[in-house]
Amino acid sequence: MDGSLVIGVLTRLRRLFYAVTPNETSFPTVEEVPKYVDEAIPFFIGLIILEIPILYLRGKRLPRFNDSFGSLANGILSLLHGLLFRSVELTTYIWVYEHWNVIDLHWDSAWTWILGFVGVDLGYYWVHRCGHEVNIIWAAHQTHHSSEDYNFTTALRQSCILRYISWMFYLPLALVMPPSVFLVHSQFNLLYQFWIHTETVDTLGPLEWILNTPSHHRVHHGRNRYCIDKNYGGTLIIFDRMFGTFAKEQEEVVYGLVHPLTSWDPINAQICHLRYMWTAFKETKGFQNKLAVIWKGPGWAPGKPRTGLMEDIPDIHAPQEKFDRQLPLWINLYIWTHMLLLIVFYGILAHFKTENSPYISLTGVVFIVFTLSSFGALYDHRSRASLQETVRCFVFLLIVRGFATPSAVSSSPGLSLIALYLASFAIWFFVCVRQISVKIKAKSS
Repeated sequence: MDGSLVIGVLTRLRRLFYAVTPNETSFPTVEEVPKYVDEAIPFFIGLIILEIPILYLRGKRLPRFNDSFGSLANGILSLLHGLLFRSVELTTYIWVYEHWNVIDLHWDSAWTWILGFVGVDLGYYWVHRCGHEVNIIWAAHQTHHSSEDYNFTTALRQSCILRYISWMFYLPLALVMPPSVFLVHSQFNLLYQFWIHTETVDTLGPLEWILNTPSHHRVHHGRNRYCIDKNYGGTLIIFDRMFGTFAKEQEEVVYGLVHPLTSWDPINAQICHLRYMWTAFKETKGFQNKLAVIWKGPGWAPGKPRTGLMEDIPDIHAPQEKFDRQLPLWINLYIWTHMLLLIVFYGILAHFKTENSPYISLTGVVFIVFTLSSFGALYDHRSRASLQETVRCFVFLLIVRGFATPSAVSSSPGLSLIALYLASFAIWFFVCVRQISVKIKAKSS
């Protein structure tokens, strides 16, 4: 293997662990900052695959088809904003820096880099803490906590809404920190948090005092009472120790929401708490109390402390039964085959984003959302699922007919894709016909 290739792979791998130097990751402008997160996607996939045999050998719980779908589907939904709009977070940061910057820090100074490292993590600590203690922000962040499993796929389960709120917490940094430095550290802060979503690593010795680790973050994802509202740090754990929100991993952690979801629909996972808040807002008496539904904690109610009462949290201990509706193996394989194709489809849309017309991008986004909703309906055993999947396959064939070039359609990959979707359409059309005939027979009898 070529030596430069090996070095390149190792360089990208160590970026997942924030193992970089100021010299190699400092840039004068945001345009020159690499897309570190995009470059890490192959490593995300590789580590997700590698984690499975390690979990098996260690006798731990393996990823489930349905839960992994939920995580990946919500991750894809969280990225769709980028196909239609510019980054809210970076755009507002640059504007504040250009208009309100009070100190000119040198972009190539190691001290500026260190300030960026600490400053971004401090900003993340507070946006993360508010994401648990302010109900309207929790409505966005709860998506990430909705998995009852804890593995690398869980890291991908992200909110579509949180990006429209989180940017405000980083604006104080724009008074002093160059945008390029902020962009570098905001990416590395996110990358670092991927690998800590695992049960394959126990503890890391003295590093547990300084860094956020898999052990600390397992606590954060727990719904045991001792885990609630603890360990908010991104890369560092020192702010939790300073502000009194640290908890050490003790008994086995039970993961997920205090009141677990009973659906694999990713759209439901994104908006379920907003629906709950709207109901609570309407039913709560008094204007001040209605506002408190929005700005106080998710456990608050009139007469209770701002973040609610610990005794209202179910006192649970492992093991706990998980929501786990099963599908036949062939449907799981079908869904994941089409999920891989959907990821490729998203990648093509993202790659040609600047060349695509808004109508093409919007059509692609709608199709992706409809697809994920269809797969969620299959996992939820919804009565509409087979009809929705039939329609989805038919719509895809219409999209190919309307937008694909003749050369793309006639190529080997194009013909294979069309054949796959024709076969998929035929399968689900047959399932629909059979379901209708069963209902007719049931009514006639």
